[in-house]
Amino acid sequence: MDKVGLAVKQRYQKFLDDVVPFMVPRWLFVLGIIFYFVYRIMTLQGWYISCYALAIFHLNLFIAFLSPKIDPSFEMAESMEDDDGPALPTNNNEEFRPFIRRLPEFKFWEQTVISTLVAIFTTFFECFNVPVFWPILVMYFFILFFLTMKRQIKHMIKFRYLPFTHGKTKYKDSNKQAAPAEPVKPADAGPIDAETLIPM
Repeated sequence: MDKVGLAVKQRYQKFLDDVVPFMVPRWLFVLGIIFYFVYRIMTLQGWYISCYALAIFHLNLFIAFLSPKIDPSFEMAESMEDDDGPALPTNNNEEFRPFIRRLPEFKFWEQTVISTLVAIFTTFFECFNVPVFWPILVMYFFILFFLTMKRQIKHMIKFRYLPFTHGKTKYKDSNKQAAPAEPVKPADAGPIDAETLIPM
């Protein structure tokens, strides 16, 4: 039994390793299964709790994707205690530090796929179809989304970071030798006039 579980785990990990480079097709697949899930919800007219739970979970994943791995507020508090100044760069002359996410892009994709497939799976069982007034859930989700994004944007502005890394500034290679300048040809002075020579 352990061998079977290990073999399944290895095959799953190999599949994940194979799909890592294909970012655009991966997210197109996510959009496809989310569209299918929404289509089932609208067709069946039920399972709104599953839809609401999935939306909240995706929102939490998205916030983790936008957040840095180490909260700058903690770094700043520690640096103030050590009198070393803020840990994040504050101007262009400081050392470049790439943005490291709390939730990497691939993990974000993987958990989004798994959670969406689980939500689709629940729509095949009547026990998950809890009767609720769905407009209340929609309104509450949008309020929660607005407040959460507002707090995240304020955090980004306060600590001056963006959830995207554009890379270091590239400079020209100084080791490359400049092309040698063409020698200046002397102007054609013509024949020398003996009368113009200065006598010694």
